[in-house]
Amino acid sequence: MALKAEKHVKYYHNQNGPTIGTTCQRVIEKDGLYFKDLDGSGELKSYDDWRLPAKERAEAYVKVLSTEEKIAQLFISDWRMGKYPVTGPMAAMAPKEVILDESGVLDEAEFRGKTIFGEQYLPGTTTLLKEWFSRHLILRANATAEDMTDWLNQLQAVAEECPHWVPVSVASNSRNENGEVVFGMNDAAGVFATWPGTLGIAAAVKGAGLELIDEFADCIRREWNACGLRKGYMYMADIMTDPRWQRSYGTFGEDPELVCAVMERLIPGIQGSKAGVTADGVAVTTKHFPGGGARENGFDPHYAAGQWNVYATEGSLQKYHIPAFKTAVENHTSAIMPYYSKPAASKSAAQTDCEGNPCEMEPFGFAYNRTFIQTMLREQLGFQGYINSDTGIVHNMCWGVEMLDSAERIGFAVNHAGVDLISGLFDNEAGMEAYNRGKNDYYETHPVPDGFTKEQLVLTDEALDRAVARTSQEMFELGMFENPYRSAKDAVQAVGEQADWDAAARVHRQSVVLLKNDGTLPLVDEKWAQKKFYVEAFKKDAAQAEEATKALREMFADRILTDDPGEADFAVLMVTPSSGEYFNATPGYLELDICDGKTVCNVDVDGKPEASTHEETTLSGADRIREIAEAVHKNGGKVIANINFTLAWEVGNVERYADALLAGFDTYPSATLDVIFGHFSPVGKLPLTLPKGDEVLAVNADGVCISPNDVPGYDKDQYMPDAMKDENGKAYAYRDAAGNYYELNFGLSYE
Repeated sequence: MALKAEKHVKYYHNQNGPTIGTTCQRVIEKDGLYFKDLDGSGELKSYDDWRLPAKERAEAYVKVLSTEEKIAQLFISDWRMGKYPVTGPMAAMAPKEVILDESGVLDEAEFRGKTIFGEQYLPGTTTLLKEWFSRHLILRANATAEDMTDWLNQLQAVAEECPHWVPVSVASNSRNENGEVVFGMNDAAGVFATWPGTLGIAAAVKGAGLELIDEFADCIRREWNACGLRKGYMYMADIMTDPRWQRSYGTFGEDPELVCAVMERLIPGIQGSKAGVTADGVAVTTKHFPGGGARENGFDPHYAAGQWNVYATEGSLQKYHIPAFKTAVENHTSAIMPYYSKPAASKSAAQTDCEGNPCEMEPFGFAYNRTFIQTMLREQLGFQGYINSDTGIVHNMCWGVEMLDSAERIGFAVNHAGVDLISGLFDNEAGMEAYNRGKNDYYETHPVPDGFTKEQLVLTDEALDRAVARTSQEMFELGMFENPYRSAKDAVQAVGEQADWDAAARVHRQSVVLLKNDGTLPLVDEKWAQKKFYVEAFKKDAAQAEEATKALREMFADRILTDDPGEADFAVLMVTPSSGEYFNATPGYLELDICDGKTVCNVDVDGKPEASTHEETTLSGADRIREIAEAVHKNGGKVIANINFTLAWEVGNVERYADALLAGFDTYPSATLDVIFGHFSPVGKLPLTLPKGDEVLAVNADGVCISPNDVPGYDKDQYMPDAMKDENGKAYAYRDAAGNYYELNFGLSYE
């Protein structure tokens, strides 16, 4: 087996300049300095010269590349690591047999597969890089730091063998949060220092201060850079407004002021500066412009029912959804990802653009929407980075442009709307077709689709150069053209840095929110000594709940356990509900009640409620919580419950039976137990408002929710019917037996 790329890298060190790292590329020495020979000419050109601005180098180099090389760089798609099986929705696009290259790192198998994003033939890795000239890949494997670094190095070594040197830019969704690994959101967890979910980070910030964002960002930057992973599809600046949105758990909650403050620190911290990416930074792709939270009753735009963004409340776009993106732009986020969905003018109240003008709501998905991308984001907000579409817009999630073919969608996105990088498949052939149609007589024999012009639908040289120059500029700024290589040993050391894991563990504890306490907590030693504990974990999947209960019982090994709630002095119940599936439509609205076998209505193709019904379960055995509580209370004991929030759950079926109730957000159970047993005093505050019940999420026969989809929970009361409001003028938030409202910023302490 051949040596891995790291063993072949030669380094040339410039005094007061970048180190040049190469396996086979020619290096030019001039004026006592070293430069990588990008085009193989042997002459120092402007794009070789690291002393020049990245923008100037990128715009010069794009003129050297062939049309085929540039078109290949318009697309980014998933790619596989030979040592790691492909899972999730992309498993169907994995080869039946893995064929490794001589280094044992790259997968060289060829195959054809079909996924939710489309169908495509895919070559081996070397062919992809050297013949297709693809340079933008998405990594989803949950690889070790060593394996990841070896793989990334090997990609670069193969790319260096091409006549024109362009590094391979590999993007990943976030990898530094705990939680269920979900394709397309957080594809990996547990390798890098592992913090709570982003909702948990928001809860901790509200209680402990924004300084922890600086720690979080710096940790990400150092770990990712050490591995050679230089582009992150993170983080979400979306404001959570409809609680039934599946992606709520990836947000920082419903508070625009907080999300702005987080972006103000998080983006510069990861990228390396407030002015943009640096040579030791990681490029941030902020998502999903102009905010995905304005869902129509929670429907997700991965499927047709969710293709609309609804702004039912006048001025909500600018008041709630745009501010965090404005902050991201001001802090020079490297890229922005538009959402799949399209604005629903007929279902929306009057909205304005960023300069106060009436906002035009063309029914095109946001990656195709020139009004939002070019006018609002670039011209009005001043965004200078590149636009990276969400995955699948050319094929299965092409909302608003279904009447166009694939080539026309590419031309319309890049040439008309201003997209620079299209995520989904490697659509090189369709991209070339879009380009050729601008040169040949295609539209002399084929009709231009109604409502469009030829100029909008073809791919021009100007648009192509613009797009590739923008993505290349990022790689120049990151120093990848000079040296993309990293040491696997250094990567292992970086991700194992104990100080980072300790900081993450502290934030897990800070993320715990104490919602209810009758004096039971904290369980200091004298309270639980010689007392019996009944402990159980609840999940949607009964088998997973059994495994989680086993792990929880092991955490109580130094205490007296009982299998009979009727004998228990304390019951500790860890409740982890789950609702819906990320890429599949539910037959009804996403269920937020903590329930088992609840009968709910179906919805029709227009998202309106039907008379027909089905059953929903978010927690297997949910009714047993009441039974356990009754048995424990009959024995004079106390019930302590913790709910894990990935959505804004309706908590009544747990709260009314608990003497103490806590909230976690993909928080380690050990951190929750530290709070329960008084080893850490709770400081977390709710980053979202919990709905009272089904009545405040009711959808009428016309498909309109009684609480507007585009308004955060803390502000929904002003739009609720007066008849639903209590003596305090509140209707939306859950109110517990102690009279506390579980709304934004609520959280108890032990003091």
